[in-house]
Amino acid sequence: MASYLKENLTFDAAKMEILTEDSKDGKSKNLYMKGICIQGGVKNHNERVYPVNEISDAVSQLNEQINGGYSVLGEVDHPDDLKINLDRVSHMITDMWMDGPNGYGKLKILPTPMGNLVKTMLESGVKLGVSSRGSGNVSEGDGKVSDFEIVTVDVVAQPSAPNAYPTAIYEGLLNMRGGHKVFEMAREAGADQRIQKYLASEVTRLIKDLKIK
Repeated sequence: MASYLKENLTFDAAKMEILTEDSKDGKSKNLYMKGICIQGGVKNHNERVYPVNEISDAVSQLNEQINGGYSVLGEVDHPDDLKINLDRVSHMITDMWMDGPNGYGKLKILPTPMGNLVKTMLESGVKLGVSSRGSGNVSEGDGKVSDFEIVTVDVVAQPSAPNAYPTAIYEGLLNMRGGHKVFEMAREAGADQRIQKYLASEVTRLIKDLKIK
């Protein structure tokens, strides 16, 4: 039976770029995150090694889904299974490709409640990382992964220390004073500039409380 595999990369390790591009109708701007989504050929902090050919095959399979019209959605933080939770979706993967031993991806931030929060955090200077989510078989001897399949790539908070779990943004917001109000504001934000400005100030305040850097 294949194992559930997730691998985190910080903003810097992913060589993440934040891009703004015109929408197809030219009337609005789309925000993207672009960078390494999974590293190949090296032993990572989970003591696993993803051979380059395994990553290449997984990237090709995911691109077949994208090119076939299938929306590959990602969430804020990562759940403990391979299911996509629509209430936590923040972005869509528009492209994946190989560059050297690594699998790169381009993530389009969506105007969902979680997408609005990610957008505001990025525009406030928060360095968000990524976490690949997939399945595969891991050799007990050398940690090599085989039969690897990428299901999605999630957006995660920057770990504050090596090997630290990312702060759970979603739960962190909802459990903090004023968190529910900010979440509802994100849900209603849309293109309203006044709401976006208020949302930005409130999320910035919560970022300081969460100590996300």
